[in-house]
Amino acid sequence: MGTPAEEEDGGKVNLIEGGAFKDIDVAMMCHPVDRSNNVVSPIALAVEQMDVTFYGKAAHASYAPWEGINALDAAIMFYQNMSVMRQQLKPTWRIHGVLTNGGSKPNIIPEKSEVVYLLRTPSEGEMTVLKERAFACAEGAAKSTGCKFDVTFPFKFSNVISNKTLVKLFTQNGEKLGVDFMPETESAKKSFISTDMGNVTYEVPGIHPLYGLDTDSVNHSAGFTVAAGSPEAQQPTLIQAKTLAMTALDVFDGGEDLMKEICQQFQDDLKKNKNQ
Repeated sequence: MGTPAEEEDGGKVNLIEGGAFKDIDVAMMCHPVDRSNNVVSPIALAVEQMDVTFYGKAAHASYAPWEGINALDAAIMFYQNMSVMRQQLKPTWRIHGVLTNGGSKPNIIPEKSEVVYLLRTPSEGEMTVLKERAFACAEGAAKSTGCKFDVTFPFKFSNVISNKTLVKLFTQNGEKLGVDFMPETESAKKSFISTDMGNVTYEVPGIHPLYGLDTDSVNHSAGFTVAAGSPEAQQPTLIQAKTLAMTALDVFDGGEDLMKEICQQFQDDLKKNKNQ
């Protein structure tokens, strides 16, 4: 099943909304990363985009600045509030943002500013807490500058819930094909990604392994683009495809008892992630 536009538009989210996974028992996919990072259960964080708009009042910045309300000041205060808050965030939480609109002319007090942030946490329960704290940062910036503001969350990817039964089967099959998987204690320090596959794993049991290519270039870089299209990348990719296929055959061959185990694990994981 092809799912383009996973990074921002969420192709899999659209497929979920269209009912594509209603008759699916399990879902599995894999994704390449840099050198030797073969990870069966990566930490794939929940992510939500936070769009904040501040509204002030335009005025001539030299002739009558006291008549203005500076929306750019509010945006900068919000950014600083978020940066100060970062020190007290959990090690597994992530926030990063950019100022997308700070005004048009230096001699005009900006009447509108816009900031976009991505908020990431390991579970949906933690995301609720982080969103409340981020909203307070925006609210404080607006109050201190006299601006009005609004906040929207235009898209959301859930964290990936790796089904332990599928993880076990995938690991066994990968090892048969010579894959050397990274220990879980090490992979937990490296694999802070986000993907719309997380939304899928809240619909059906699933896994999202990562596999390493022979490159030191990291994802989303020009070097990794070259590495992913090189002849050297084809063999590890083929091995991953075989491992996925072998795992699917195990599910087919395991019968009703195996599916019961997979589904029970799925239900237990859903409860755990929503309550964290």
